[in-house]
Amino acid sequence: MAVVNDSARATIDRSKIPGQVVLVLQGGGALGSYQAGVYQALHEAGLEPDWVIGTSIGAINASLIAGSPVHERMARLREFWKRMHRQPAWTVRTAFPDLNERLSYWMTVTQGVPGFFRPNALAHAGESYPLGAEQAGYYATAPLRETLQELVDFDLVNNGGLRLTVGAAHVRTSRMHYFDNRDSALDVRHILASGALPPAFPAVRIDGELYWDGGILSNTPTEVVFDDNPRKDALIFAINLWNPQGTEPTTMAEVLNRHKDVQYSSRISSHIARQQQIHRLRHVINQLAAHLPESARNDPAVRDLVSYGCQTRMHVVQLLAPQLDRESHTKDIDFSARGISVRWNAGYQHTQSALERMPWTGEFDPLSGVVLHEPPSDAMTTE
Repeated sequence: MAVVNDSARATIDRSKIPGQVVLVLQGGGALGSYQAGVYQALHEAGLEPDWVIGTSIGAINASLIAGSPVHERMARLREFWKRMHRQPAWTVRTAFPDLNERLSYWMTVTQGVPGFFRPNALAHAGESYPLGAEQAGYYATAPLRETLQELVDFDLVNNGGLRLTVGAAHVRTSRMHYFDNRDSALDVRHILASGALPPAFPAVRIDGELYWDGGILSNTPTEVVFDDNPRKDALIFAINLWNPQGTEPTTMAEVLNRHKDVQYSSRISSHIARQQQIHRLRHVINQLAAHLPESARNDPAVRDLVSYGCQTRMHVVQLLAPQLDRESHTKDIDFSARGISVRWNAGYQHTQSALERMPWTGEFDPLSGVVLHEPPSDAMTTE
């Protein structure tokens, strides 16, 4: 796999980081190679996360990070994405530059991806064929289970000190559920559940309940950080695989592509705007409480009201995967060597640029509890 090589680079002074380092990883299938490039840049800068939160492919990448010793994390990520390559058995030289990518796409659809998923022939026996709740999907994910059990040390996940949270959709109640190794032990089922996107993949049963891919309900689970108790100062790297902004589509191909971006970008900008308002009010409460006389602050009813205030500040650094030339709505199953490599390298370069800018340094409005740092405009252009 042609990715940026490890190299000696200046490390980030951890004392200048405003709180815990949190990595939030979206779902997006093959687009997740961008996340691996993001982590590589953080790793080389010595900026290991304290907490990794993931959904779907983000949960898979997160488990590879949390379930590997620090010095082996890059090797495990590379090995996983090397296994994901879906390369045609032959290369066709034609005037159509994307033909090989199309061949790779059809190989994925018809044959699956070794080490990830394989076709479930019984799923085509008829829509009413009784497959069973844990087999009802067009593909089986037993290969992914084997891959994760080989590459992820779940004892380390649960005892290594790195917090891991993965999101899944509770099938019966349509509610988002976050599995967190701070609260209970995680195993391969939790990662599989987070990536069980219907109708492609079957639901996964955990403690008697069925779960689907968390991206159905929240593909960018930043709310976990904002709602955490107790809240902490944090530097949050929110990795966006789907572009929240785009041009007006004029062809059906563009409609399909834009529809997926809109569907899975999860309205992250509006979510963060709401959190900015909420956390600003928390800081306002602190400011008002400071003007109260001590006798009033000691009143139990007043103390209860003041408890809604908060001193923490969270910096959210957004990173955005690029749109490639000739990109289509099938980009999330583009497991071609080119697609994986280009996105990985983009994640690496974008993160290096963010680390060089260090936008979280400087003076900020004292009432701002959530500070958003958006990517530069060139991160939203095509390759």
